[in-house]
Amino acid sequence: MAPGKHTITIDGVRQAYQVAGQGPICFVHPGGPGIHVEYLRIPRLEQFLTLVYLEPVGTGDSDLLADGDYAVSRYVYFANQLVARLGLDTVLFLGHSHGGFVGLQFALEHPESLAGLIAYDTAPTSGPDLNTETARNVELFAERWVGHPGLADVLAAWQEPAATDLESAITRLRRLLPLYFRDFWSEEQELQPWLATVDRSYDPARKPDRWDVRGSLDTIGTPTLIIVGAYDFICGTRWAHEMADAIPNSKLVVFADSGHFGHIEEPATFTESIRDFLASLR
Repeated sequence: MAPGKHTITIDGVRQAYQVAGQGPICFVHPGGPGIHVEYLRIPRLEQFLTLVYLEPVGTGDSDLLADGDYAVSRYVYFANQLVARLGLDTVLFLGHSHGGFVGLQFALEHPESLAGLIAYDTAPTSGPDLNTETARNVELFAERWVGHPGLADVLAAWQEPAATDLESAITRLRRLLPLYFRDFWSEEQELQPWLATVDRSYDPARKPDRWDVRGSLDTIGTPTLIIVGAYDFICGTRWAHEMADAIPNSKLVVFADSGHFGHIEEPATFTESIRDFLASLR
């Protein structure tokens, strides 16, 4: 738990993580899957939380999985093993996007390990309904930005087939980034330092994973904060409201001026939401 980068070995697989900050311990799980955790560094939270930034298996300095089976439960297994290896009783868990899938599954499988869950711009399913809702939100994005010179390239990248190599995957991700913000183009210059942190890993052996816990949300007993940006196109407000309605001990916060990255777009509001959540746990 010393500040800095660390690795441990779990069942022969290297699991990397980074520690920063002070206060109660909160695991931070990035999205993707495969997006490096650096985009999710949140220095404001490090002022009152000890953040353990996970590099999930198949990502960053962690090992790839030999069998290519990156089911959501596999990520939960490695996270829970890390809790045990670090000698921790319980942790907070902040999961962003796909990391939120992991957080929800964690709360279902190992509630004894969680003091609280922050489900940040995420959804309770990765199946066809999510894809349909996302496609509808892309259409709304196109209507909002009709006539903008950058729109055509974003839509072209969206329509391209999934990348089959690392370089193509990174290039497509960067072309799609305007979709993830309320107003990317007006903030692009200010975002340059953050954009330099956006990177990903790619495992060609990764198997498709369909995941859906909508029928189990009402059994989650972990106190849960649900955060969503009003302009989030991929894990939008529909899913946040469904989770808030179903999870008994939950609170929903909608950021009016954010897309998928509230910690970047509305950092003060993001920080205060989590401070309030911690106060409610106490």
